[in-house]
Amino acid sequence: MLIAFVLLYLALTVAIGIWAARRVKNSRDFLLAGRSLPLYMNVATVFATWLGAETVLSVSATFARDGLGGIVADPFGASFCLVFVALFFARAFYRMDLLTIGDFYRKRYNKPVEVATSVAITLSYLGWTSAQLTALGLMFSVLSGGAISLTEGILIGGASVLCYTILGGMWSIAMTDLFQSVVIVIGLCTIAFLVSDMAGGPAAVVAAAAEAGKFDFWPKGDAKEWFAFVTAFLILSIGAVPQQDIFQRVTSARNEQTAVRGSLIGAALYFCFAFVPIFVAYAALIVDPSMAQLFAAEDAREVQRILPDLILGRMPVWAQVLFFGALLSAILSTASAALLAPASLFTENVIRPFAPRLSDSQFLLLVRVVLATFALGALAFAINSRSTMYEMVQNAYGVTMVSCLVPLAAGIYWKRANVPGAVLAVTLGLAAWGVATWLAADAMLPPVLVGLLASTFGMLVGAYGAGPAPAPTYARAPHAGAPHRAERPAPRTRKQAPRRTHN
Repeated sequence: MLIAFVLLYLALTVAIGIWAARRVKNSRDFLLAGRSLPLYMNVATVFATWLGAETVLSVSATFARDGLGGIVADPFGASFCLVFVALFFARAFYRMDLLTIGDFYRKRYNKPVEVATSVAITLSYLGWTSAQLTALGLMFSVLSGGAISLTEGILIGGASVLCYTILGGMWSIAMTDLFQSVVIVIGLCTIAFLVSDMAGGPAAVVAAAAEAGKFDFWPKGDAKEWFAFVTAFLILSIGAVPQQDIFQRVTSARNEQTAVRGSLIGAALYFCFAFVPIFVAYAALIVDPSMAQLFAAEDAREVQRILPDLILGRMPVWAQVLFFGALLSAILSTASAALLAPASLFTENVIRPFAPRLSDSQFLLLVRVVLATFALGALAFAINSRSTMYEMVQNAYGVTMVSCLVPLAAGIYWKRANVPGAVLAVTLGLAAWGVATWLAADAMLPPVLVGLLASTFGMLVGAYGAGPAPAPTYARAPHAGAPHRAERPAPRTRKQAPRRTHN
């Protein structure tokens, strides 16, 4: 009966997404919801998209095993990222009238930089998207008692998300996120109340965690441990800034003020609510100490079964429906965004420069084709990966941190930033990261931090070695309501007056 309720909920979510697809009239509607989302919908998209499967299943289990110090990346780094974007990037993004974040690199630098950074950002989404699809597969496998394998569950979940995302794009995501946010809050808060009661109350859970040293946040080891700690925080706090999904949430707001407020409120809500599944996971260990055996499993993904196993083994059916409804909401909201973002970016900034004469309807069709193709790639990645969702997400943002962050920040805040600097920043960042990973992955300085330093060095060398940079081309950006380049009509030619004839 439980699996039937979950499938019914899944069908309802898909129906809402398909219904929202009626609002899609052009590419701007599909990618940015027409830049018309009010504050409450903008907050819902930020909150629901950021609160994904890794937060509910993987981050919570990581805290139960490693304590606060083990989750410095998420929710601490992830929440700071949203605040950082709101304060330092949201206004710039909104004023530049961009369709994707890749458009920034073209306007500020040139097409080669646009293509290189867009490819890097697109590839970074494989890990994040795969994490959500893995969670869907795990959920279906658990609910069916193993009748549905993990691989089959991943395929079923991926097809469901693709169904409504490919039709309605950002409008479908916004509408389903609003619905899913309500389900997440009600479902997880109810489960937290029930599990807390079984564990002896909130005070008993907190006291047990404190006694076990789970609230120790700062490293107590050598310099290597400190570097690893700082790097984990930076990967999500700044490495996630040049991401298309964050850009889409900022620029889909109805105005600049809403974009800033939506990100700040969404960050606060996410940070506070992320501790609900963390609390539930540790309470689960108090209720059933044998679950700690999952920490020693050969397959790292097994630790993510703590909450599902507890709910199925000790909760009434109505509570199981609430939990898995909330979990499904968290996964779907994040998975849909993780599919749309790279598809729109790759189509607009990697394919389109080689096919500039596409009409808006052709561009929209191409986005949908790329979206389906990327979904297949993410499915293959999810099926073959053995990493936890938390590890997948951290690895994903390392790519953008070493290649795209420095050109983005320097392009907005440093007038001297130029094309040679951007090219060197991308090239040296990726090269240093790759070499460090290959030769000295366990060195004191983590490879991702080596890549970030190399990227910064490349920007400095290019900027000072090539002379002053020209004024940014976005200095006078068009009005926020101006059409995207795919929608702009061809330039008018002056109508010639009829030639006079003499009688």
